[in-house]
Amino acid sequence: MDGKIAESADISATMRDYLAEIYRLSDRARDFNTTDGFIGTSALAELLDVSPPAVNRMVTRLRELGYLQHEPYQGIRLTLDGEREALKHLRRQRIVESFLVTAMGFHWHEIGEDAARMARELPDMIADRMVEMAGNPQFCPHGEPIPSADGSIIPLNDMLMTEAPLAQPLIITRMRTREPDRLEYMSALGLIPNTGIEIIHAAPFNGPLQLRVGKEYRIVGHNLAEMIKVRSA
Repeated sequence: MDGKIAESADISATMRDYLAEIYRLSDRARDFNTTDGFIGTSALAELLDVSPPAVNRMVTRLRELGYLQHEPYQGIRLTLDGEREALKHLRRQRIVESFLVTAMGFHWHEIGEDAARMARELPDMIADRMVEMAGNPQFCPHGEPIPSADGSIIPLNDMLMTEAPLAQPLIITRMRTREPDRLEYMSALGLIPNTGIEIIHAAPFNGPLQLRVGKEYRIVGHNLAEMIKVRSA
């Protein structure tokens, strides 16, 4: 490669999948302020359900192309070029999610795997038409911002529900999961983006949270609350 970054057209669909999942894992790691975005390859192998040797081969290839940075004892994270390509791919996924929910009437917990499959080979021309038909949303149904066509993304000043202050009005911004069962359960509790809530009580030692959602009260486990981000209302 002579030290040059590959053109986007040279990236396979599988490479884009890897970059997008590395972005998700790194972004999630930053939620907990533990690794500065570095992740281990074992976490990536588990998420993608592939063998560690296969992940290591792909990581080596992406690093050679200039999309990944590797630091001993820390792991891997995306370079600026890698992040841009990851966000371009996530743009397609989130556009498809928005189209399936808004234009076709699916529920947000029904679309995860299908949206990911459809986005793998989605031409930009079709993606642009789909986002128009979905009403040009800025956010996907799960509350995540839809990146721009050049791979940039708006920052969100939000926080994990588990870190939010008590007895203050909050707004749910986004969900950090695509697991159908969890999303369906969140929806049943009324915990969806743009919903106003208030944390009444948080039990110690990572115990459950008591919430006020409108005029009703909900009990949410700590593990579930870590998958929901909020901001001050």
